[in-house]
Amino acid sequence: MVCVLQGDRVMGERFKMIVTFALLGFVAGLVANFTGKVVIPWLSSIVLPTIGIDWILSGVAGALITVGLVTAWAYMSAPGEQ
Repeated sequence: MVCVLQGDRVMGERFKMIVTFALLGFVAGLVANFTGKVVIPWLSSIVLPTIGIDWILSGVAGALITVGLVTAWAYMSAPGEQ
């Protein structure tokens, strides 16, 4: 009987985890919808003409390079090799 209760508890934890990720996905969808309908048109009408597209492209390129370098560093420095 103890095994059955532990199995139910594990299934309950899994169900909670699935529901949590479902809610997070729902909220991410709401944020994406708001961003697509409100934020992006505002950015293209106000911010982009003010600072210029070259600054935006430079920022995106810098972000991608940084993410690539941090990812490479994380894979090369394994946790047990110190």
